[in-house]
Amino acid sequence: MDKRFDDKARRNHAAFSRRIDDQAKRKLKARRHATRTIWHGLGMMGLVGWSVAIPTVLGIALGIWIDRHFPGRHSWTLMLLLLGLVLGCLNAWHWVAKEEKKIRQDEEDNDD
Repeated sequence: MDKRFDDKARRNHAAFSRRIDDQAKRKLKARRHATRTIWHGLGMMGLVGWSVAIPTVLGIALGIWIDRHFPGRHSWTLMLLLLGLVLGCLNAWHWVAKEEKKIRQDEEDNDD
């Protein structure tokens, strides 16, 4: 009877230790990622939006200026709008890829 009680106590102790260890790991992970809040996500969305909007608007402004001062058959406004949009999308892709790389590297460091 004593031996069964000891085995049961050991199993309970091991299960309790695993639960405590899991909780501690979750808390440590949450502390490491404390900067990744909803505001961080909204900030990244803003960064991506502005990185597309600014080159597009600059392309439009330059195109309008060229069309007014040097009129021609083709619309510089439309061409530079498209160029600004493409450059902005490439810029946004760069920022997102950089952030994703940082997140993956943090996860790999935490797994070790």
